[in-house]
Amino acid sequence: MKKKIFKILSRFNKKVLPSYSKKRLDLQKASKLQMAIIGWKFWVTKHALD
Repeated sequence: MKKKIFKILSRFNKKVLPSYSKKRLDLQKASKLQMAIIGWKFWVTKHALD
């Protein structure tokens, strides 16, 4: 059940949140909000793959 929730969240993230890798965002120049979004997407993806 937990894994299924993370997979749904992962699909939601992909559709709604911006993709900074496609925009070639430099992590050194990223704002705190952008870093928070990157961290959130990483955390959800990590749990969806476990």
